[in-house]
Amino acid sequence: MAQATGSGVYLGFDFSTQQIKVIAVDDDSKVLNEAAVKFDTDLPEFKTQGGAHIHNDKVTVTAPTLMWVKALDLLMDQLKASSFDFSKVVAISGAGQQHGSVYWKSGARDTLQHLDPAKPLHQQLQDSFSVTDSPIWMDSSTTQQCRQLETAVGGPMRLAEITGARGFERYTGNQIMKISQTQSDAYAKTERISLVSSFAATLFCGDYAPIDYSDGSGMNLLDIVNKSWSPECLKACGDDLALKLGEPVPSCTVVGKVSRYLVDRYSFSPACQVVAFTGDNPASLAGLAPREGDAIVSLGTSDTVFLWLTEQRAGLEGHIFVNPIDTNDYMALVCFKNGSLTRERIQQESAGCSWDTFSSYLADTPMGNNGNIGIYFDATEIQPLAMGTSRFNSKDEKVGSFSPEVEVRAVLESQFLARRMYAEHRGMSVGPQTRVLATGGASSNKEILQVLSDVFNAPVYVTEVPNSAALGGCYRAKHGVTGLKFSDVVKGHPEPVCVATPSKGASEMYQSMSERYKKLEQLM
Repeated sequence: MAQATGSGVYLGFDFSTQQIKVIAVDDDSKVLNEAAVKFDTDLPEFKTQGGAHIHNDKVTVTAPTLMWVKALDLLMDQLKASSFDFSKVVAISGAGQQHGSVYWKSGARDTLQHLDPAKPLHQQLQDSFSVTDSPIWMDSSTTQQCRQLETAVGGPMRLAEITGARGFERYTGNQIMKISQTQSDAYAKTERISLVSSFAATLFCGDYAPIDYSDGSGMNLLDIVNKSWSPECLKACGDDLALKLGEPVPSCTVVGKVSRYLVDRYSFSPACQVVAFTGDNPASLAGLAPREGDAIVSLGTSDTVFLWLTEQRAGLEGHIFVNPIDTNDYMALVCFKNGSLTRERIQQESAGCSWDTFSSYLADTPMGNNGNIGIYFDATEIQPLAMGTSRFNSKDEKVGSFSPEVEVRAVLESQFLARRMYAEHRGMSVGPQTRVLATGGASSNKEILQVLSDVFNAPVYVTEVPNSAALGGCYRAKHGVTGLKFSDVVKGHPEPVCVATPSKGASEMYQSMSERYKKLEQLM
């Protein structure tokens, strides 16, 4: 463990789909410690796959709420075992997988305020949730509720103008509406509804933490211009919903100090402050410290492309969020459900479970894959709303299979063609100064990033810290408690390194291929 050189230490947590991660940095942005707990392997008793429970209907996807609590117990114990000095931590912030919801049972607040430091959190909170499996972003079972919400406010475009997006199945308002309609008893017994982000902050505060503007704008409930809950949307989604949600707050808000439980159990300073947690994608924006014109591509369980915007540009595709750094600005985001898990399936089936083999296939196959295009939606995709796998040869004829090396390149090219196409619909413009900042698990694979560079026709950069959401938590913690300009907070941020530039002929190749892909996707 590195030694702190500045006077303060900041912790950033990321409650992501497959694991919880933490990063500690000092005042110079030097990473002091990192740790992680993986749900599937470290907590096998919850029987998750990719951190989730995929139900028999294939569209309902949840995660055990208590699993997240127990994972935090394990993670904190890891830090303690590494001799981490909690007393030096000035502030904590972090991120949660977006759109997931947690339903605190009546009486849970009293439990949170009277925790016994001799016992782990999960033992004390096991009866605190009225819904024990939380709906998460992978769920696509709420189509009916989406249409109901859109109708209630005057149509999908009107909903996008108010909340930044049309009705999306994973968005929390629609998930809450489904709970209120199908589990009315559980809904009635719920005293507070948290996002995964505000739930995580609650665990550190020992009291209900508010939802921040940025993550709150991923709910189809927040009026993103007025920065308040939309009365029309609240009325459509559930009774007494404003009371159950609490008032939203700016993303840099200090929401409290660490709980007495954490002070006594881990020796935190009683003065340590908790800054509002936000969604993992907004946190990644903060963690990457982008400049104007950059396109950020996060390659994780879900893949996302996001941009910094100075004004709202409502549309039926993609999403607009309140910016987590400057609440006067916005963040455009396009999300794709079929990300790393789909790549991992192809790696297992076509590359003998070897990433080295996967990478060699990419290096040995030509740009454009000799005209072959594959579309791989293992789970119901967000855009388009489709599921299944289709393969097309150079004549746009459907074929039953590809050779292993063609399959490997096909999954990457089709994913990145979709990322670029839908991001351009939301306002992305690739020009001479554009950089693609890559983050997420796949950002460590140079062959994958070369395909990304070729498809986007822009250089790809990575930073030394791939866990940008957790690092963004550190930066946002410092931003919230010091009052410094964010540009001053990230002065010590490592300069991104260029790892791939477009190959000769890439622009022409993928412009033509993009036009074909758009037509073929409509056949799904």
